[in-house]
Amino acid sequence: MVVSSSIPYVKMNGIGNEIVVLDLRSRPETVTAEAARAIGAREPFDQLMVLYAPRRPDTLAFMRIFNIDGSESFACGNGTRCVGTRLFDAGAPSRFFLESRAGLLRVEKADAGLVTVDMGEPRFAWNDIPLAEPFADTRAIELQIGPIDAPILHSPSVANIGNPHAIFWVDDVEAYDLAAIGPMLENHPIFPERANISLAHVTAPDALTLKVWERGAGLTRACGSAACAAAVSAARTRRTGRKVRVTLPGGDLVIDWTAENRILMTGATEFEHDGLLPGAIFAPAA
Repeated sequence: MVVSSSIPYVKMNGIGNEIVVLDLRSRPETVTAEAARAIGAREPFDQLMVLYAPRRPDTLAFMRIFNIDGSESFACGNGTRCVGTRLFDAGAPSRFFLESRAGLLRVEKADAGLVTVDMGEPRFAWNDIPLAEPFADTRAIELQIGPIDAPILHSPSVANIGNPHAIFWVDDVEAYDLAAIGPMLENHPIFPERANISLAHVTAPDALTLKVWERGAGLTRACGSAACAAAVSAARTRRTGRKVRVTLPGGDLVIDWTAENRILMTGATEFEHDGLLPGAIFAPAA
């Protein structure tokens, strides 16, 4: 097949998480890591959400997720909510499923124009996160920055919510230069697949504030999977209950870790603009 001269896209944000949505369900093109980097050079994003024709009859699309450095992510809750908004606007039912490399994602309309995504079940085993060495208890692992007798940060909780996450519990998320220490922690040898690094401050039994260095994207205004990881880790460590409001620089998300071990994430989305990308960026589908 011959690729088209231009491909439409939509730029959105989920509480400040900058998202580009590409709907290729009826098109021959595909996105490679090189294409994702080229798209990001023209239209900066935190995540690129690419929809392909569904592989299962019970889903509306198969979805791949790219970071701006071209690496692939298995989960992006804010991006999935943006995709949900676009598909709802195009006539999708009020509840539907998407397939991703992390599995099936249920997307639903919520009250007041908000969107809820079922992010699935959290994973806490050291080899599921994954970590480079065994830890019997991942509620607090042995990892620190700074002098042994006076570390700057230490004992993060770790979890996998489609991606690896490490959450450091602090009294003030602004008291640390996450832009400086985030890259070092993201690439620490304990994380063989790198990790998303969060600073979390519990402000109430049902609320916490979060700042995130996102694997492959850098310092971001919002990260849905990090909000989920922080929420379930806060509940695991008895810092909060199982339903919390997570405040990020871009806005709030409500995270509900249900009794059925599902993580429901609810929040707002916003349309920014649409545009066209040159077809030469893309590769024809195999």
